[in-house]
Amino acid sequence: MVTAVSTYDPRANLQIGKNTHHPNGGIMAEIEGLITVYNDGRVERSSIVPNVAASSLPQHLGITCGDVAIFDPSRLWARVYVPSGFPAGRLPVLVYFHGGGFCVGSAAWKCYHEFLANLSSQIPCVTVSVNYRLAPEHRLPAAYDDGVRAVAWVKQQASKSYSGAGRDSLSWWTDKCDFSRIFLAGDSAGANIAYNVASSAANGGGGVKGLVLIQPFFGGEARTNSEKHAAQPPFSALTLAASDAYWALALPEGCSRDHPWCNPLAAATRMNNLKLLPPTMVCISEMDILKDRNIGFCAAMGTAVEKVVYKGVGHAFQILHNSPLSHPRTHEMMSHLRSFVVHHH
Repeated sequence: MVTAVSTYDPRANLQIGKNTHHPNGGIMAEIEGLITVYNDGRVERSSIVPNVAASSLPQHLGITCGDVAIFDPSRLWARVYVPSGFPAGRLPVLVYFHGGGFCVGSAAWKCYHEFLANLSSQIPCVTVSVNYRLAPEHRLPAAYDDGVRAVAWVKQQASKSYSGAGRDSLSWWTDKCDFSRIFLAGDSAGANIAYNVASSAANGGGGVKGLVLIQPFFGGEARTNSEKHAAQPPFSALTLAASDAYWALALPEGCSRDHPWCNPLAAATRMNNLKLLPPTMVCISEMDILKDRNIGFCAAMGTAVEKVVYKGVGHAFQILHNSPLSHPRTHEMMSHLRSFVVHHH
């Protein structure tokens, strides 16, 4: 049975722009069908991907789902998924960051809602899907700051759950959690956030059991072979032009794509962070323009990383289902994620 828990309503705070015409604005950047940024600073986001309520899940999954506030001044919230039928305190916690080039996306997007509900059921785990601030209104490091704050908030719930203090509004999910097993995960820009948050956690005492990076969104000024020559599947989720546009909107103004937030292999200090990361799995798509960067990242990590390449699919196949191979490859991915979490319990 699907149960919706309404402790917070994010729909009042979703910044999805209307497709209105501004004849005098002048367009600074545009990623067709998703976001338009005008010279006067106005931002419009389309509703091409629908937002859905926490309750809109198939009954057979047996998921309790609700939206919870994390930090009100920045409107930071999360959507939490809890599989039913498990004893209290037994499920690992997966803190997840959605993709979207740092500029679009939401924890309420239908594609993420369905993917994470299924993932929570398959692992099984309690998933906390973080709705972080978006660029260009909030350029990096805003998303990283939100990620660090969200992970700290999750850890705070552990002390409340174990002590019995302040349990009333959140006990529907905190009571199910084994807070000694917290994993970070994300796809595309969300994987970049998970990596940077994990790096911060490593430098600040850790407490994260594992890190899952799905098609992590990295970049650089010099082009890789896959960026220049990768054969893109129909309806590709990420082109090189879109990648460049996202980075131009997300990085601090004046920064190049060799900034360490974009290119983690460009600076020695960031390279050192790789050695501090928890056990890590990187999921790579064979037809993704990011393939070579993802493989290079794994090579820099050496034996500390588990690498999986999914054949015949492109960027974000697991949420867009834009290929005949998407469903079997998504099933493979969920199986790999389950094994990773179980192995690193």
